[in-house]
Amino acid sequence: MYLLLQLILTVLVSISQEHNTIAKYVPPYTSIVVPITKHTDAAKPLYSVKIMTSYINMQYMHANFLIDIDAPFIWHDCILQWNMYPGSCPSNTLCTYPVSCEEYQCTDTRTTYSYKNPSCPPVTNSSTLPGWGYCTCPVNVVNPITKSCGQALLNYDDFTVNTSDGKNVFTGLYGANPNAACAPSSSFESFPSGVTGVMAFSSSPYALPAYLYQPLKRSLALCFPSTSSTPGVLFFGSGPYYLLPQSDVDIKSLLSYTPLLKHPDSFGYFIGVTSIVIGRRSIDLPPNITTKLSTIEPYATLRSDIYNRMVRIFLIYTIGLPHARPVAPFGLCFRTFTRIILRVPDINLVLSSGNKWTISKANSMKQVTKDTACLAFIDGGVTTEHAIVIGTLQFEDNFLEFDLENMSFGFSSSLLRRQTSCANFNFTLTNST
Repeated sequence: MYLLLQLILTVLVSISQEHNTIAKYVPPYTSIVVPITKHTDAAKPLYSVKIMTSYINMQYMHANFLIDIDAPFIWHDCILQWNMYPGSCPSNTLCTYPVSCEEYQCTDTRTTYSYKNPSCPPVTNSSTLPGWGYCTCPVNVVNPITKSCGQALLNYDDFTVNTSDGKNVFTGLYGANPNAACAPSSSFESFPSGVTGVMAFSSSPYALPAYLYQPLKRSLALCFPSTSSTPGVLFFGSGPYYLLPQSDVDIKSLLSYTPLLKHPDSFGYFIGVTSIVIGRRSIDLPPNITTKLSTIEPYATLRSDIYNRMVRIFLIYTIGLPHARPVAPFGLCFRTFTRIILRVPDINLVLSSGNKWTISKANSMKQVTKDTACLAFIDGGVTTEHAIVIGTLQFEDNFLEFDLENMSFGFSSSLLRRQTSCANFNFTLTNST
């Protein structure tokens, strides 16, 4: 009897130890990581992420998606096919499973999380796929370049990305299964070469962050490169984040923070700017103004009254610099010569938290020709929807964190002043074990 009790006790202790071991398991990664590419072959500079899609012939297919922090859901070049089996999908084509018009995701996406655009007509149930027996679920999509409205079919998708500890990229993979939408190839003719989709990183429950689960913290970090030759980096997770050559400095420790704000009828991200300071002069802003952050608009856009005041102050601090004929869409340009150093003041956005986001020359001036550089803040008009929009030139070589759990926005200001850049992440694959 004693031996039996001792055996039972040994088994129970063993089970308990195994349970504790499983409970204490901590994965080697703290985030997912994806390279960011800058594209300059479309109507405006745009940025994409490369995502692994379907697994065919013992290897993953890859697709490039525009980064859109305002889009309500993901949509890309693919076709629906309900009866998938090996060889059924046409070669070099991504096939996905359809969402039926009778499923809740269809109604939910259409009525609550669809694109809001006056050019979008009402959607109705479409015809069935051959042999399927259910109607598909068309949804409206808006081309972020042309602003035209089109239709896509809601699907069940499958994306795969690499994992990271913030310093290394691991061979281990992380999968996500969002509801996305398939659009015809013609929808992407205005996109940069090789980009065939829109990856939504907004606050919508159908954007990618909503499908990235534990152990990942709901925090999106973006670091846009300033050139097309070397990629920047996107993280989703808790950090830390490291950039060469300061491999022992966690970029997260360099960030200042301000609250992320919500805006009616938008799934995008907004911050409060209380004033704009140039030199010793300040432009105080009304308390009800919110500033939109955009990964689609290339340059900061200001309502006319704010823009005009900024230009007047900027001119005071650039007396002596030779002016050039304005180049659209810019309103203030300067002549640049090899013997002239373009000295311009920093533009400081004073945020609702009291912290200052400093926009230095690399993010405030655009070299449009060999001999002309322009202030990369443009006049949005008197009745622009948002008084201030911060565009992608202001993002370049700035490390930005969208903490969706604490609803805060972290920013580094220019990394160039810290002797690094967004192109300095090491993407070499390593083993996580």
